[in-house]
Amino acid sequence: MCRADAIAEGASRKFHVADGARSVECFVIRHGGELHAYVNECRHVAMTLDWVENQFFTEDGAYLMCPTHGACYVPETGECVAGPPCGKHLYRVPLVERGGEIFALSPDWANV
Repeated sequence: MCRADAIAEGASRKFHVADGARSVECFVIRHGGELHAYVNECRHVAMTLDWVENQFFTEDGAYLMCPTHGACYVPETGECVAGPPCGKHLYRVPLVERGGEIFALSPDWANV
């Protein structure tokens, strides 16, 4: 997907990952020094989360926010803590780092 050092703190980048015969749009963020990746889809309504291309964070950088209805998700866990669908989680995309390169695996559809 990319080099680990290509994603700065508070930055994000979209990518696609194969899941069976389909391609799923996802995004990776760096928050608190750690990389996290999720499927780019709100759990309330199937809309993308970036309010501007590759922009997922609230203005203060504390949450990932759905621009459609304002749901706020915790960057480290993907849990919705404000707005619908409060208590649900974004679908996590497992990441693997090898030799400074980051690789994405198929989304964790059971992560609810």
